[in-house]
Amino acid sequence: MDITLLYGTGNEGKLNAMRKHLVELPIKIIGLNSLKTKLPDIDESGNDPLENAKIKALAYYKNIGMPVFSCDSGLYIKGAPEEIQPGVHVRNINGKCLNDEEMLEHYGVLAGRFGGSMTVRYKNGICLVMSETEVYEYMGDDIASEELIITANPHPRRTPGFPLDSLSVHIATGKYYYDIDELKDRSSMDEGFRGFFKRVLRLE
Repeated sequence: MDITLLYGTGNEGKLNAMRKHLVELPIKIIGLNSLKTKLPDIDESGNDPLENAKIKALAYYKNIGMPVFSCDSGLYIKGAPEEIQPGVHVRNINGKCLNDEEMLEHYGVLAGRFGGSMTVRYKNGICLVMSETEVYEYMGDDIASEELIITANPHPRRTPGFPLDSLSVHIATGKYYYDIDELKDRSSMDEGFRGFFKRVLRLE
């Protein structure tokens, strides 16, 4: 029988991506949009992705009472000074939550400041709350992305919820990820996320 877990996100793109990561495991993932419960406003005040993931997971568990996990990401620009690092504030710029097209514009302009492209990496944190006494958290390199290029020139394709995919270029080939067939069905993070859930849910 599958284990049902709530993923603390209303972003359908993120929900589908996590289902893909865990497709081989006996886990059924549902998202916040499937609930009719009034959800709390959460102050994501953590200093890194793991802190924010834990804040969200604990808040949703307290409010909903079922096993829940949350993930949070941070974007880190190689060689950039601290004051312009997006970190966990990838969407929230100068106090404003950007929509997808605004993010494309903002990061395109930022890449322009680096001569048209910048090397970045996404770091991810995950926290799973099974009960008040069972809280599992992790932020390792195996659930981080490989280094990639963010370019100032967007690809015409868009994926709702993942606007920066349109600016993402594979370093080794110099091609947009959208244009590399052999990479479309593979993620370097798949095994990392599967490994986390296997360990904490004892699915070995």
